[in-house]
Amino acid sequence: MSILRKGESKSHESRALLAGIAAFGTWGLIPVYWKLLKDVPAPEILAHRFVWTSLFLVALLSWQRRWTEVTAAIHSPRAIAFCLSSGLMIASNWLLFIWAVNINRVLETSLGYFMVPLVNVLLGAVFLRERLTRLQFISVALAAIGVLNLTFGYGQVPWIALGLCTSFGLYGLLRKKSGTAAVPGLFLETVLLVPLAMVYLLFLKHTGALVFDHAGMYLSILLMSTGVVTAVPLFWFGYAARYLRLTTIGFLQYLSPSGSFFLGVFLYREPFTRGHLITFGLIWVALIIFTWEAITHWRSGRVRGAIEAAVCETPA
Repeated sequence: MSILRKGESKSHESRALLAGIAAFGTWGLIPVYWKLLKDVPAPEILAHRFVWTSLFLVALLSWQRRWTEVTAAIHSPRAIAFCLSSGLMIASNWLLFIWAVNINRVLETSLGYFMVPLVNVLLGAVFLRERLTRLQFISVALAAIGVLNLTFGYGQVPWIALGLCTSFGLYGLLRKKSGTAAVPGLFLETVLLVPLAMVYLLFLKHTGALVFDHAGMYLSILLMSTGVVTAVPLFWFGYAARYLRLTTIGFLQYLSPSGSFFLGVFLYREPFTRGHLITFGLIWVALIIFTWEAITHWRSGRVRGAIEAAVCETPA
């Protein structure tokens, strides 16, 4: 029986690893998808994304039979308030990301998402009163130096990168406070903002500015597919998070900005100066220190847990 369970566990881990790679890989390559919609203004893409994601999640929640989770969250004013707040935050993040991709700033979006783990640590210290370790402080300081280097060397503040990492960091903080699971939480975030999205789309239609009205079949299908593109990677991520260790998830999350980095430099040929190299280098060193510290902390916790378990199992 134990051998069977061990085999099942390994099978789950293997599938979860593939799901994690698929999720973060998709997020890393998603600029290619948004580039296909470059003829559609970013606000209209965002409105479609909320509408079609909500519809897709209705089907997904029905298939998974998880409406009880949604109902429970609806009856919690706290969950609704936090989901509305996190929905507004992810809306600003999505809007900025789509706009940045379509004005050829993919490289800067990559920088922003590389900084997300470091911003999460900083937000935890500010809002959750979590104390920074020495290595975490060094990591955040290196990231700050990298941003300052690009600011003075490149001639402007990398505000797209800062906006993306800050908005996504705050989104994660608000989601943590909401206490909702990934898919039900995303459904509430999107469905709460669907009325605003519909009003905006109707306004565009009334003024004759709605691209969807005049788009051909190709663009229409792409706009309707925004729901699938949004929800499916999240479904993969939820499966991966369930069966993989947090350290593994931590490594996999770097696939996303790495994919965008290579797209920006090698596919879209965006400028990559010495200032960019220094800034990215500092961020990468900061992430290496941050990851090493996290792994060390996890290993010490695992050893401590094993010792405690052995003591508990030792006859008195």
